[in-house]
Amino acid sequence: MSTQQPTNSGFGRTTEPQEVLEGIDLSGKVAIVTGGYSGIGVETVRGLAGAGAKVVVPARNREKARGNLADVAGDVTIIDMDLADLGSVRNFAANFAAQHDRLDLLINNAGIMACPLTRVGPGWEQQFGVNHLGHFALAQALMPLLEKTAALPDSDVRVVALSSTAHKMGDIRWDDPHWNDGEYDKWQAYGQAKTADALFAVGMNKRLGEHGGRAFSVHPGGIATPLQRHLPNEEMVALGWMNENGELTEEAAKMFKSVTQGASTTLWAATAPALKDRGGEYCEDCDIAELADAENPSRYNKVQPYAVDEDSAQRLWAMSEEMVAEV
Repeated sequence: MSTQQPTNSGFGRTTEPQEVLEGIDLSGKVAIVTGGYSGIGVETVRGLAGAGAKVVVPARNREKARGNLADVAGDVTIIDMDLADLGSVRNFAANFAAQHDRLDLLINNAGIMACPLTRVGPGWEQQFGVNHLGHFALAQALMPLLEKTAALPDSDVRVVALSSTAHKMGDIRWDDPHWNDGEYDKWQAYGQAKTADALFAVGMNKRLGEHGGRAFSVHPGGIATPLQRHLPNEEMVALGWMNENGELTEEAAKMFKSVTQGASTTLWAATAPALKDRGGEYCEDCDIAELADAENPSRYNKVQPYAVDEDSAQRLWAMSEEMVAEV
């Protein structure tokens, strides 16, 4: 199991990207940011490109991506991809590998949250299928290039998977991850997907670590972004996030981060020199999160032991390999 020992980074909940990236030079590096044209994804792309990286953004909607990234300076390229379609994912990976001889950073940022029961692929529950399996297939297809880059002198290859404090809603439903039995719960399904993202980082770190790379998962924090698009305002009112006019409540305003602050932990996990000898850990507020007490979980911070458990990561990896191999 991950030790989850904080680095005492000196950063925190309100740290901005420019603080994290001060003194970081990514010239010559190549990055992929899924979901890089919406919400905190745009700010992640802006930060990486601003530090000198060539950034590739996979996009299901090229026109939307072009519009949302229009004011981002630097070397940014958009390539078609749909995480819900593994054929599209594999085509993207093949096209990327044909055009690039290295991949330094893979940021699995894209995601959907609390959506109605929808099936993708061969009948997968959409949140598990998109948030976890689509990214798993992408990383699997790009692994040869990640390994090749990790072997280069002075490389610092990292994979960052965006998880969430929602992982605290539950572990993997090992016997029924796609909700084929029983009543569907959109929040439990989202929580499972976010647990899967954290476990993916543990599994990826084990594999990539053999070649000199590393992987981390990240809780970006509570942020008002298009991620909430499936939630009616009445539900956000009930959750205490919004008032009846669709504005953040005073309590939520204190708890939520800005969109730029929401990108900071991702950028820290992707670039911080302090993490060169770490890996497989869950990060929050620009540091390694502490391990929560399994009996007394903290609702909004720390990480549950089951989300960074090495045996569970291995089990999920094997299960995911079987699932994507069928498509």
